[in-house]
Amino acid sequence: MTAAFTFPGQGSQAVGMGKALADAFPAARAVFDEVDSALGEKLTATIWDGPAETLQLTENAQPALMAVSVATLRVLESEAGFSVARDAAFVAGHSLGEYSALAAAGSLTISDTARLLRTRGLAMQKAVPVGAGAMAALLGLDYEAAIEVANEAAQGQVCQAANDNGGGQVVVSGDKAAVDRAVEIAKVKGAKRAMLLPVSAPFHCKLMQPAADAMAEALSKVTIKAPAVPLVSNVLASAITDPDEIRRRLVEQVTGTVRWRESVAYMAGQGVTRFFEIGAGKVLTGLVKRIADGAVGVAVGGPNDIAAAKEASAAAKQA
Repeated sequence: MTAAFTFPGQGSQAVGMGKALADAFPAARAVFDEVDSALGEKLTATIWDGPAETLQLTENAQPALMAVSVATLRVLESEAGFSVARDAAFVAGHSLGEYSALAAAGSLTISDTARLLRTRGLAMQKAVPVGAGAMAALLGLDYEAAIEVANEAAQGQVCQAANDNGGGQVVVSGDKAAVDRAVEIAKVKGAKRAMLLPVSAPFHCKLMQPAADAMAEALSKVTIKAPAVPLVSNVLASAITDPDEIRRRLVEQVTGTVRWRESVAYMAGQGVTRFFEIGAGKVLTGLVKRIADGAVGVAVGGPNDIAAAKEASAAAKQA
């Protein structure tokens, strides 16, 4: 089976995530220690002990989710014999997960990734005053219909598709009044559900331009290497390996649509039949089943998942 390694985005965080791995495996603990050192604070204390409100802050959730993803991958490597370069055809991540994917593929160091995500989280939060923007999930509309809703709702303001998640799930983002209008228009146009999301800022829309500018500056100061395997870019829904293009697409991603449905479809079209979701939660695993017929999603986030992956790996080698 051809595999892809995918990495979750914001919303998958939970207090306590990664602790069982860190307690059981030195390889995981080393990643958390490196992230703490890079940030100059005990982010691990927030990840494992909370409070949830502090972990959910964008500047904490983003490096925290990356830490859990990379720690999980390191245990897969040390305990189950996995290798990104050998076992994955592609890496991909949902929004901040794109940074986790690059760290996993050796394109960015863990320390640089942690600092970049802290900068990204702070910049995204500062870009728009609290309450001025909003995001809403439109369920039961395809991407083209959701685009029509967003365009009709804009009325001179910003309202655009932020996430095309697949399975009839599109998230729109922009000015609060425009997103409110989108919710009502979507209901009229046949959405099964349309609801505002409990987020602190309108991510992945033009209002995030100040954050994109901040990330352009931050990314210009770090070394980006060619990844061990191609990255399927959020904004392109196709594979890239050139470090300069990776840097450019990471900047575009701040204001652009996360084209997750198309990204998964692209990987499936390239022969990927198994999608490993590395890190917290099972959101991406659920989406795989709705996007790619016959593809298998495997969520790997705890010691039991590592053991199952180890058995599966051993069985595959014997086959």
